[in-house]
Order: sequence, then structure tokens, then C-alpha cells
Amino acid sequence: MLKQHKLDLALSGPQSLSRSRSEGRDPLVLEQHKRSFAPPVSTYSIVACDLDAGQWGVAVQSKFLAVGSVVPWAEPHVGAVATQAYANPRYGPDGLALLRQALAADEVVRRLTEADDERESRQLGIVDAEGRGASFTGSDCHDWAGGRTGAGYAAQGNILVSGETVDALAETFEASSEPLAERLLECLAAAQAAGGDRRGQQSASLLVVERDGGYANLSDSVVDLRVDDHERPIEELRRLYGLHDALFGKTPRSDWLPVDDELRAELKERLSRLGYDNLAAWAGVENLEERVDGEDAIDPVVLEALRRES
Repeated sequence: MLKQHKLDLALSGPQSLSRSRSEGRDPLVLEQHKRSFAPPVSTYSIVACDLDAGQWGVAVQSKFLAVGSVVPWAEPHVGAVATQAYANPRYGPDGLALLRQALAADEVVRRLTEADDERESRQLGIVDAEGRGASFTGSDCHDWAGGRTGAGYAAQGNILVSGETVDALAETFEASSEPLAERLLECLAAAQAAGGDRRGQQSASLLVVERDGGYANLSDSVVDLRVDDHERPIEELRRLYGLHDALFGKTPRSDWLPVDDELRAELKERLSRLGYDNLAAWAGVENLEERVDGEDAIDPVVLEALRRES
């Protein structure tokens, strides 16, 4: 499926190439043989960023098992990459490495594809640290195939019902002002409604990164959700995101409720029923620890969950 491209050969040297030939196995022939049995990652995706929030992300849907294990790559203040069609997964780490050099998205696309002899079978979308988007569709990608770019995004797809799918990705992103994760989910839903992958649906994923924006502020992964095999993967991805947001989302502190004497008594009674003597202990068991901070105020999401459970 995947031909080791020239960037990788330049790093690893000729040893692996000569070793295969010395054993009577021409690696180029072997690669062509492998690819003849490999399905393309036919899909539609959008790579995008919210510069004000310091977030970069990728959303993707495909008639392909576990598309999130191949297509999306992102790093905060560096950029995001989607690699698909007869996908070259090395475009992910190699693309991010080039983006770290402060190269523009279109220059990264040029370098990756020029170094890849199988580029006409690839599709690639990149958004860089400054929000510039670039998209590449090789001439051998199955129809309908193409891409569209704009401020802060690159949208692309192959084996689609029509170009309206990519238009829906782009226009939905341009029209939305929601947080990045929610914008990307809206884009997937709109693209599917416009036709989507002409072979149907199977998997979807959502990746959003932000410097120290993830769990306990010790991770860059704000959202990293995947639906690997499902009849309606976008709907399932929305459901998972709702759970994720309930557990790990952030309610503005100004919306927290002050814990007065009456509420404090209620909390104590409800926690006692459940066998706890403090809110933090219960919240930790319920995976809500990220939404608890002190005892003088309470996140409404936590209060609702406690009332529901008790």
C-alpha cells in the first residue's frame, strides 16, 4: 500500500533497499504488489485551526476501518495534516517535521509530494501555524476527488458522490464561530448530508490539540475521539463528544454556582447517601475531577450529575 518515499530513504540510507535486493526481493515490486491488495482511504476530511484559541485539528469520515489511525495528525502551534486516498502515513510525522521549520503549508505539500513517486495516488491537506491551508489531490485519485482551501482550513475528499461534499465542509467551517471541535463536527455532518463518500460510511475521528489544553493541563490532546466501525459513525462521534465534553469540558468560572449554606447542606446529604464525605472524592470516582476546584463554588455540570446519581 505504501511506498517508502525519498524523504525516508534519505534519512535511513540505502541499506534497507540493498538488503531486500540481495535477498532476491525487489522492494519496488513488493510495494506495488502490496498496494494492489490495499483499499484506498476514500474519505473526506478537514484540517483547520482556531488561532485565537491556539487550537489545531482534523475531522475525517470514511468507508474505511479505523480511519482515525491513519489520516489525522496535529501539533499545537505547528499545524495539522490529513493524509488519505492511497494514504502515505509518513506524510503525517514528516509533514509536522517540516511545519516545525516554519514552512508554509503549500511548501510542505510540495516537498512531501515531490519526494514521493506515488504522489498521483495520494491526497493531502495541511494547515500551518499561521492558518494557511493547502490541499493536494493526485491525478490517479478516484472520482470525485478534489479539495478547497481558505483562511484557517483545507478540505478534501476522494471517491465522493460529488464536489458538493467538499463545498459543504468549507462553507460550514467558514460560517461557524463555535469552538473548533464543534465546528469540525458540524463540517462532517454537513458533508455527509451533501452526499459524502459514495461507498457509504464506516468510521470517523476528531482530533483537536492545544498546548497544555488536555487532561490535567498535562497533555496537548484536547479531543482525540475515534469511531472505528459503525453504521452511522458521525452520529456516534457526536455522542462520544457529548460524553467527552460532560467529563472534560470547561464551564466558565463566572457560571459556577456559589455554595451557600443551603446548597452545602444538600451536597453533604447527597454525598452521604452515596457513601462519600466530600465532593472531590465522589467526583474522582465519576471521572469529573477536572470539574471540581475547591468547596466555595460548584460547576453546574457536577451538581446536575450528583443530583442525578443520588
